[in-house]
Amino acid sequence: MVIYFTRHGQTTMNTLDHISGVTDCELTDEGRQQALLLAQECERAGDIDTIICSPLKRARDTAKAVADRLGLEIVTDPRLTEWDYGEYEDKHRTTEGFARAKREFGVKMKGGGESLLQLAHRVYSCIDDIREKYSDKTVLCVCHGGVCRAAHTYFEDMTTDEFMHFFMGNCELRRYEI
Repeated sequence: MVIYFTRHGQTTMNTLDHISGVTDCELTDEGRQQALLLAQECERAGDIDTIICSPLKRARDTAKAVADRLGLEIVTDPRLTEWDYGEYEDKHRTTEGFARAKREFGVKMKGGGESLLQLAHRVYSCIDDIREKYSDKTVLCVCHGGVCRAAHTYFEDMTTDEFMHFFMGNCELRRYEI
């Protein structure tokens, strides 16, 4: 089985280097262009049968570009929603305490956010369900940077340092074979 993961196209919050988490934001013109290029790349791959995406608008709009190109329907799964960063939402990435909070796997983000362990639990359970339900399909998951980081640990071992420095570019496509 093959599962692809991609991050949504660029948003205004990305251009400002702000933390978007569960904040629902729009794609920029560049983000919409990235989504169209992703759709072409997915068409060239020639093996995607199913698209599953986060319910957040930036992921849905990215997924729609691919779905339109491939003639596929989109299934949304809330477990692919970005990490809830609590009070760090819409703050600059260099905000005091944010990097430390990401390192503390078992500690929830201040202000009602999720811990990394909570994020990993929902992402892993989503992948487990995809493997069971779509075992004979090739699936594209359209989601977010934090979700892609957690998903990468499902398929590849990573040290804490590697995890902290893992980056998924907008509309970057990663292929995992199970």
